[in-house]
Amino acid sequence: MSIAQLTTTAPGTAAGRTAPRNRALLACGVAAGPVFAAVAAAQVLTRDGFDLGRHALSLLSLGDLGWIQIANFVVAGALSIAAATGLRRLPHGGGGGTWGPRLVAGYGAGLIAAGLFVADPSTGFPAGAPEGMPESLSWHGILHGVAAPVAFLSLLAGCAVFARRNAARGRRGRAAADVATIVTVLALLAWPDHGTFSVRLAAASAVVFAWLAVTSADALTDPE
Repeated sequence: MSIAQLTTTAPGTAAGRTAPRNRALLACGVAAGPVFAAVAAAQVLTRDGFDLGRHALSLLSLGDLGWIQIANFVVAGALSIAAATGLRRLPHGGGGGTWGPRLVAGYGAGLIAAGLFVADPSTGFPAGAPEGMPESLSWHGILHGVAAPVAFLSLLAGCAVFARRNAARGRRGRAAADVATIVTVLALLAWPDHGTFSVRLAAASAVVFAWLAVTSADALTDPE
């Protein structure tokens, strides 16, 4: 087989799954969480008046420096979509079949939307915002409120697809990790304590990014 034939092998073949470009796409899934966490943590520690115990990370998109968190959401979403593309090009969708990678891409799209459509000021952030929730929501606040849960639900549905297919392939450890991700995130988000919601939301984000990183890394080392 010529070099030209090797470089044009269709995605899903041995050559396609080991192509440097596809490895780079999967590496995006490994990087998405650490990049998002590092940028968000830097802002949590430096933005005046921000308190993670009261304020959701989405509120960092407001104010003069809000562009940083907007970009953070968009970049994390783009990296997630890149990872989904890498998974889709692998045999059996990197273990997720047809719908697993699509749902991961849906998560990335939700993150991008959450960044572009910013939340409304609330709970005292930024300075001058109402101390509680706003009396009325703006159009972009409503869209932000839709984008965030859609992103989480899409990713959790993707976890379920990967869990089913991993179990069918006898990969019980990976299937258990997929299910554990679903249970942990749902428990964090459903816990009936409004006062800790912002912290639990950040923790749930960390869990789903960890799942994406592990799934992407697993596909890099075991694309079958």
